[in-house]
Amino acid sequence: MVTVDAIQEARKIFWEYDGILRTSEAVELGVHPRTLYAMRDAGILDQLAGGLYRLADLPPLTNPDLVTVALKVPDGVICLVSALAFHGLTTEIPHAVDVAVKKGSRRPRLEHPPLRVFWFSGAAWREGVGTYELDGIPVRITTPAKTVADMFKFRRQLGLDIALEALKAYRDRGFFDMGELLHYARICRVGEVITPYLEALV
Repeated sequence: MVTVDAIQEARKIFWEYDGILRTSEAVELGVHPRTLYAMRDAGILDQLAGGLYRLADLPPLTNPDLVTVALKVPDGVICLVSALAFHGLTTEIPHAVDVAVKKGSRRPRLEHPPLRVFWFSGAAWREGVGTYELDGIPVRITTPAKTVADMFKFRRQLGLDIALEALKAYRDRGFFDMGELLHYARICRVGEVITPYLEALV
C-alpha cells in the first residue's frame, strides 16, 4: 500500500525537477515505482509516454509532442515538416514528429507520439540546429534556413510542393537570409536544385 506521506514526498521531488521525470530518474531520487503508478492512477501524474511522467496540476503543455520527443530521444533533432510547422513555414499539419538522428544510431522507439525517423551525417547532422525552450524544456530543432534546405534534400520522399511552400514562406519572413540558405543547401547537396526556385522568387 502506498502511503500519503510517500505521495507527498514524491510530489516534492517532482516539483524540484520542474514537475517532469523519467521513471529511472524518479527511482534514483527515491520514488518507489509503486508510488509512481499509484500517483498516475489517482490522476496526480500524467504519463506523457512510456516511463515519462509529469505533474497533472502543471499548466498544459503547449507543445506536448515535441517536448515528449525531446525528453525521450535526447540525441534527436526535430526536423523537416515538424520543424517547418514549429517555425510557421508550412500549412501542413504533421501527423507524426519528424526527428533526425545521427547516421549509425539505433531507431528510437516511442509509443506516442508517432515518429518519422531520418538519419543525418556529417555537416548535415552537426550544423543548423537551434535549441528552443518549450514548456521549460530545451528542444533541439533545425533552424528555419536548414529546415528549408533539408526539405529540398528529402523532396522526393516528402513532396516538392511542401518544400516550395516552405521556401516562399521563408522568403516572406523577417529572418530571410539567402546566404545562410545557400550555405545549408550546399551542405545538403541541393544547391543546384534550390537555386532556380530561389532566383524565381527574388
